[in-house]
Amino acid sequence: MVTWRESPTDSESATELLSHYFASRALSFPAEQGIYKPTFPTPAQFVPPAGVFLVVEGENLAGEPADVGCGGIRRLETTDPAVVRFEVKHVWLEPHARGTGAGRALLTELEHRAAGFGGTEVVLDTNASQAAADALYRSAGYESVPAYNDNPNATHWYRKGL
Repeated sequence: MVTWRESPTDSESATELLSHYFASRALSFPAEQGIYKPTFPTPAQFVPPAGVFLVVEGENLAGEPADVGCGGIRRLETTDPAVVRFEVKHVWLEPHARGTGAGRALLTELEHRAAGFGGTEVVLDTNASQAAADALYRSAGYESVPAYNDNPNATHWYRKGL
């Protein structure tokens, strides 16, 4: 069973997990795209009802309780008053926690939280080098859309109605 807790993005645990996430992304970032540019999330963007940041609770390699992943949603402004858009950000799991269903469970929970905050859609961006993430998003019902931001690390943009 996957569990999580809400956390400020600048908490010790969130900062550690985000540091692991950014380091992992930098190592796998395609050289032809230049240098990966990490951006630590602003805590205020992930406070309900404007957003939320979740820390995935699990076990370390020794089987002891540990934080093993994270992800969040934040509200984005739109020009259409009928659209309430949330962006999925920083979905990441420690390598030993991958393949357990925790990523899908976290994504589903983030979508549920967005809907609970009145969201009508969620969007996200990713990079082609993140094949497992791309497969997860597509299998969860996300559809390709034109770029909705200028993230220099992204090559793919997705949307899902809630």
